[in-house]
Amino acid sequence: MTDNAAVGGGAVDRLELCAVMPVYNEEEIVGQVAESWLEVLDGLGINYELVAIVDGATDDSEQVLRAVAERHRRLVVDVKPNSGHGPTILRGYRRGADIADWVFQTDSDDEMPAASFGELWNLRHQADAVIGIRSSRNQSPGRRAITRAARFTARAAFGCRLADVNCPYRLMRSTALAPLLAPIPDDTFAPNVVLSGLLARSGARLAEVPVPHHDRTTGVVSILGWRALRAALRSFGQTVRLSRARIPKI
Repeated sequence: MTDNAAVGGGAVDRLELCAVMPVYNEEEIVGQVAESWLEVLDGLGINYELVAIVDGATDDSEQVLRAVAERHRRLVVDVKPNSGHGPTILRGYRRGADIADWVFQTDSDDEMPAASFGELWNLRHQADAVIGIRSSRNQSPGRRAITRAARFTARAAFGCRLADVNCPYRLMRSTALAPLLAPIPDDTFAPNVVLSGLLARSGARLAEVPVPHHDRTTGVVSILGWRALRAALRSFGQTVRLSRARIPKI
């Protein structure tokens, strides 16, 4: 970001925050979502970057975001071939840990509002990671079972007692996050579950904040039925394997 460059063309100053937003086929809503996040983050006076990572979208999500980026210099549009939600998040986390003091992740489907971010940001001096808890969330019985299985796995494998281990609304200090990213393979299906466990095991100070959750009004859920069950089993295996990783204590 050119406004952060040191006088004389030196090194770029470190940002306060890198907000990571994976995007896949959300053309109907993603422009509005990006605008809402830019408004909230600007209002908080944060030196930040919002990076929207387009994961091989087959609709006009990229074009919609580029139109927003022409008006908002803090929005970065990163386009890559499709690899899935988990690998896309990890790409953003690795970028964020390199350039900013804090890394935040949110999804692009408008299920969790930007307006709630200020509460997480205000807790940053008291914690190494602030994790959202999706409140008023409507889930099918299958999805509810997968959520409970993820929570049980994180507790059994890592001793993690977070209420919502896979919540896609989380703020993490880069000095706590960066060492935990090293052992996580790029193709990990549910990195947020793993990171919840690793953060707990590392001794990081964790805080939780309820965040309103709304049903999506546009787009479609990409993994349903048996695909969701297979994905959950894959995530379980990866989480258990990664629970054996050696990580430094904070």
